[in-house]
Amino acid sequence: MANIAEGFVRRSNKEFVQFLFIAMSSSAEVQSHLYIAVDQGYLSKDAFESIYGQADKTGRIISGLIKYLRTKQTK
Repeated sequence: MANIAEGFVRRSNKEFVQFLFIAMSSSAEVQSHLYIAVDQGYLSKDAFESIYGQADKTGRIISGLIKYLRTKQTK
């Protein structure tokens, strides 16, 4: 979320998109850490699936915003 806020204040869609890509990568990083946490027994499979799904949804939302901003830039 901090990456999104930092990119937003740049006042440029091009820079904002860069920070959105960083935020989307962070979402994927969380998913990677979740695999480790469940493998090590820190999370139940149910908790893993719930949190993983939220991270996946977040990544898809960010991806949609990136696509929107890129379309808006070319017009």
